[in-house]
Amino acid sequence: MDTAKQILLKLIDEIPENQIHELIDFIGYLKIKNERDMFKELEEASKSSMDFWDNDIDDEVWNNV
Repeated sequence: MDTAKQILLKLIDEIPENQIHELIDFIGYLKIKNERDMFKELEEASKSSMDFWDNDIDDEVWNNV
């Protein structure tokens, strides 16, 4: 019943104490990278949805509101 998380925990237990800070830094880097990638995907999705509203008819209607 070795899941990836169990393997990772076992490896963490085997790392010398003086190298733990490097592991913490790396995990922090992966977390930030993942969040940045998710933000980029959301940004791309919002750009494509904004294209729908970028037209002369809607601009004219909203200008008169």
